[in-house]
Amino acid sequence: MDLIKFVENEFKVEKEHPKFSAGDTITVSYLIREGNKERVQNFRGVVLQIKGRESTKTFTVRKMSGGIGVERIFPLSSPFIENIEVNKKGKVRRKRLFYLRGLTGKKARIKEKRF
Repeated sequence: MDLIKFVENEFKVEKEHPKFSAGDTITVSYLIREGNKERVQNFRGVVLQIKGRESTKTFTVRKMSGGIGVERIFPLSSPFIENIEVNKKGKVRRKRLFYLRGLTGKKARIKEKRF
């Protein structure tokens, strides 16, 4: 196990990302390579869960696209993530929001946290 942690620390890429949690609406700017071209694609949605720790941390973002729910899992330490922008802080009482998968319309709204 010490060898695995040593290798993870050697290849770790330190990027500063804002703090966010489940229920927050975020925009992830993700670098996509198509052939020899590169472009940045924005994926805006609600964070369903944050999983893992340190270098293996991932987060799941869900958005509605044309009436169909689309979920994407991003590794937090990925070199393809350009930046993460927190648009809204959500007020939820759970860590994993899988119940949102069965809700649509106004029922799927999350209250905004007031500062």
